[in-house]
Amino acid sequence: MLKKRPTIRDHSAEANLFARRAFIGFIFVVSLIGILLMNVYNLQVVDFDTYKTRSNDNRIKVIPVAPNRGLIYDRNGVLLAENRPVYNLEVVPEDVEDLTQSLQQLSKLIPITDQQIKEFLEDIRNNRRFKSQVLKARLNEQEVAIFSVNQHKFPGFSIEARLSRHYPYGDTLTHALGYVAKLNKKELAELEIDGQATNYRATHDIGKRGIEKYYEEQLHGIVGSQRVEVNNRGRVLRTLSVEPPVPGQDLVLTLDIGLQQIAQHALKDTRGAVVAIDPKDGGILAMYSNPSYDPNLFVHGISSEDYKKLLNEDRPLINRVTQGRYAPASTIKPHLAILGLEEGIVTEETEIWDPGFFQIPNVDHKWRDWLRWGHGHVDVYRAIEESCDTYYYRIAYKLGISKIADFMDQFGFGDLSGIDIHEETTAILPTVDWKRARFKENWWPGDTISVGIGQGYWTATPSR
Repeated sequence: MLKKRPTIRDHSAEANLFARRAFIGFIFVVSLIGILLMNVYNLQVVDFDTYKTRSNDNRIKVIPVAPNRGLIYDRNGVLLAENRPVYNLEVVPEDVEDLTQSLQQLSKLIPITDQQIKEFLEDIRNNRRFKSQVLKARLNEQEVAIFSVNQHKFPGFSIEARLSRHYPYGDTLTHALGYVAKLNKKELAELEIDGQATNYRATHDIGKRGIEKYYEEQLHGIVGSQRVEVNNRGRVLRTLSVEPPVPGQDLVLTLDIGLQQIAQHALKDTRGAVVAIDPKDGGILAMYSNPSYDPNLFVHGISSEDYKKLLNEDRPLINRVTQGRYAPASTIKPHLAILGLEEGIVTEETEIWDPGFFQIPNVDHKWRDWLRWGHGHVDVYRAIEESCDTYYYRIAYKLGISKIADFMDQFGFGDLSGIDIHEETTAILPTVDWKRARFKENWWPGDTISVGIGQGYWTATPSR
């Protein structure tokens, strides 16, 4: 057998192969280092501002600070609407891992009703999850102490001290001042459209009625902010800067709380309204609608039970001063007397015989005077003093509805009064065209007779 000759190794070729491989590996390592250095350069130099901002966003948190709502005083400096400190249990939903479980555990420590939980969950749906929402308002000292001891078990939950609106005179001023209550979804949408949403980042309440709503922009103020440094758990480490909020403007009204209380006492249990106006400048001295209700019930969210009590036949939610429509009655008689004098229908010396009724020629129907046997001979002065119906029946009949409507329109009848609250409705100043549009009927002379004493189709609000 022949033996296989051993292969002689080519050391030179192996050395060259190793060198080539080493060079390729070196180039690869150098390339990786170059890429790494380029990324480090991009991170540290090129994209420095971007990543610094993102880092600060994680490290620095901007907390909006709500402004103090402006106070409201009467003409004599008596405080009518104030701000009182209250402690609320609030939650930032996005900071809570298991909201349902947390609420169950918390309810074992602090009494929380199903209604409060329902309203809280509704608020979450209607608002941004990063915004703090009130779970329970007006905690007492014991509840604050219990939660403070157990706060470490409830991340995202906190006790916040806030100033809350309070009305010391309760139902005496409700229909004039109105009240504030929680912002709802519709109001948030309106603020977004008006470009005011940013100013309400820390605000939970807004004016709903009366002066509180009409002067919302002035009373609210301008939101402030705090820049704070936080750790990876969101705990505040230190405050970096503060931009204080601008408090809302205080308002001084023409109302006199003393006169307002007198009006309330005068009406007692009677449904109605009282308006007292300063004849010098038209300022409202008293404006009371009865029955009324306590506005403080709405500030922290009225319960269903309490709200149902307000939905009764007396309709306390209606502001009878500006929304109640009533016949102006004898209050318009001096106006009609002036118009009769201007048009020459009567003079200062003109006297008529009042037998206790008035009749249109060739018409059997009698329009009765309030004094059944009549006032006898009556001139314009006595007609005003004794409110003689028959005298004004005659003037109205001779003037006609068109002249009466044109004249009374100058005094604002049938129009809004311009009072600075939104809850106002127009009443009716009847005309020929109005009746035709409303009832598809012609205007008859008999319709004018009733208008002559502020009755018939004519209505007005107490504010007008």
